[in-house]
Amino acid sequence: MVRSLILLAAALALPAAAQDYPLREIRSICNFSAGSGADIVVRFYSDRLSKLAGKPVVVENRPGVQGALASDVVAKSKPDGYTLMITPASSTIATAPYLFKKLPFDPKKDFAPVTTIASLSFVFAVDAAGPIQSIKDLINYLKQKPSDGFYGTGSNSGQVAAELFKEQAGLSTTYVPYKVTTDALTGVLLGQVAFISYDATWAVTQTGPGGKIRVLAVTSAKRSTSLPNVPTLQELGYKDFDITPWWAVVVPAGTPKAIVDKLAGWFNQITAAEDTKAFLARSALDPFPGSPESMAALLATETERWGRYVKLAKIEPQ
Repeated sequence: MVRSLILLAAALALPAAAQDYPLREIRSICNFSAGSGADIVVRFYSDRLSKLAGKPVVVENRPGVQGALASDVVAKSKPDGYTLMITPASSTIATAPYLFKKLPFDPKKDFAPVTTIASLSFVFAVDAAGPIQSIKDLINYLKQKPSDGFYGTGSNSGQVAAELFKEQAGLSTTYVPYKVTTDALTGVLLGQVAFISYDATWAVTQTGPGGKIRVLAVTSAKRSTSLPNVPTLQELGYKDFDITPWWAVVVPAGTPKAIVDKLAGWFNQITAAEDTKAFLARSALDPFPGSPESMAALLATETERWGRYVKLAKIEPQ
């Protein structure tokens, strides 16, 4: 009888905890550097979450190791709902097992899915002041360089996209990793790399009149609504080329389901808001709401899919 009462009290405690949640500030861990395209998205959603939750949501940038550093912080955090990660999960979680020989966390076991929020394209871009005007020009330029020159990126998705392009274009261009987006921009402007492979969210801030980069192509199957005049690689003859990363929210595994569901409701409410739709459009993103269950299913299929991509691209684990 006493044991039954204890179990009943424990069962009732979780909904009560979720009802009171949050009682203090929430940490929002960002995989990439301040000012990057990823950081812009994280800060927007974190700000909106703070308004719904009624508590501060503090963004912590933990760039490095293609997003794995921040993921490890979240994986090892207390599963109480006070640490979360708004992240391009298709790369930082689904792709991670194939890009590293050893990870300090388990992508399948150490996170609880909350919901998907958006999808986006990556782009290949060059110095706007340079002579390269098209993907064809880029290939011709690279083939004149020793070992086909260099390209730069700071994420798993960017590397996968560039390596798939290299394979189809018959190039052996060398990958240069960047921890900070501004360093990649400097690299392409100084000619240290011929092109960069980065998310469209950041790229749209660097294009247009007076922009520093020229976007040559997008990696998604469909043109980006924010870059309507930029062709897809499929349009340019690269068969079945479709790298369309997606954003999601995760918390440490073991976070009470009632809290996960509450967070999912808040994030879907944010995604459905008109100001969010406008923000996503400006950031080259499309709304992609979901649930803990739909995200878990997507993560399973995407992990298998990205495994094939990484193998096809012949990317050696670091």
